[in-house]
Amino acid sequence: MRIHINSADALPIYAQIVAQVKHLVASGRLAPGDEVPPIRALAQELLINPNTVARAYRELEAAGLFESRQGAGTRVSAKGTPLARKERLRIVNERIDALLAEAHQLDIDDDTLLDLISKRRRAPRPKEE
Repeated sequence: MRIHINSADALPIYAQIVAQVKHLVASGRLAPGDEVPPIRALAQELLINPNTVARAYRELEAAGLFESRQGAGTRVSAKGTPLARKERLRIVNERIDALLAEAHQLDIDDDTLLDLISKRRRAPRPKEE
């Protein structure tokens, strides 16, 4: 699980962790059943206080994304999939908003933009490695 903390960000560190984990789940890079690092290990890796990671994990558990069991660690919950879909839609909507703003700044009308999107959608895509 790759988490990057930005100390210059106005968002609190625990909230950065929560947002990034939600994104990892939504993108499928963290799948249901995947084990996540123990609190102390992640805190040590990120060079932050373990209480900060614990708070993020509590929020993720309350949101239904994590399941914790004594002695069995913390895993991504299978019940997190509806939230994962909601998060994917949120991410795409943010990108659409940015695209619409940029198209407006470049004086590209909606019909032209939709035509460009349609052509890109039909274009062959390179295979991911």
